[in-house]
Amino acid sequence: MGMTSSDDSHVGTPERLAQLALVGHVVLLVFSGIAFATFLTPPAPAWLQTPANQKVAAFMFMFGGQTTVVLGALAGALHAASRLGWRTALAIFIAAFSISLASELTGTTTGYPFGPYSYTTQLGFLIGGRVPFNIPTSWFFMLYSSLAICGRVLTARDDAASRWKWSAIAALVLTAWDVSMDPAMVATTHWLWHLPPLESASAVRRLFLMGFFYGMPLTNWLGWLLTGLVVARVMLAIVPPSRWAERVSPSRLPLVLYAANGVLPLLICAGRGMWWAVLFGAVAMAIPLLLALRRPALASAARHEMPHVAGRVAANG
Repeated sequence: MGMTSSDDSHVGTPERLAQLALVGHVVLLVFSGIAFATFLTPPAPAWLQTPANQKVAAFMFMFGGQTTVVLGALAGALHAASRLGWRTALAIFIAAFSISLASELTGTTTGYPFGPYSYTTQLGFLIGGRVPFNIPTSWFFMLYSSLAICGRVLTARDDAASRWKWSAIAALVLTAWDVSMDPAMVATTHWLWHLPPLESASAVRRLFLMGFFYGMPLTNWLGWLLTGLVVARVMLAIVPPSRWAERVSPSRLPLVLYAANGVLPLLICAGRGMWWAVLFGAVAMAIPLLLALRRPALASAARHEMPHVAGRVAANG
């Protein structure tokens, strides 16, 4: 699957388990994407409406999405444990989960910062009766992957300005995922928008709350950017950029994890004929991925260069 790199040649048990979790995660994402793009697209085929197949479909709806997200989180958490240590991995998971959950609970209660929306039960158990547990779980492993991408395309300095720059870019990389994800999840009724009438609203209110992109308002992407910025900044307070670039970014596993999560929404959008979401979503996620693949982790490259520099200095001395 292209998960290995020169820095992955000696991996321990946690990273091997992360790779296994990632394989399961990818398989379920691809299967779910094909299913939603074909026989789960209305109207349902006759064979799916038999009592036996309806029970299977109900079981998959109940546990398929939750299992997929848990495997993705395990892949990210185990990879973080192997690269950063168990305590640090737990710390960044708790930070990402708790902050994103707080943002989602605020959003589903007040409409801020994402806009007026609600989740259905298709994504599993609702925390506080409002937010599926696998939503903040997804925020963790997608931001983990986004910060790993930053370590390949940004200079790894640990000053405050660099941490904010990393946080902003990570938020953009994360939000690129939602370009196709939101239309796909709304089309499959995983969550719903409750946009108010805007006939007599001001121009500013119409700009932010009009469902301009397959029913999604601009506030949604602004909410993603804001929440992603805050979560990424806290994760960088725990693990500075230099350590991300040196320990996490050399591995390609986070890149595969990020790319794989674009498969499901892109397949759903394609199956529903939402071609603008397919086009813009694919391009949005491809840009950071291609930039990351073209460049080695900066700290890793610098680390490998140091012996050669030291050798030249010694020779000239």
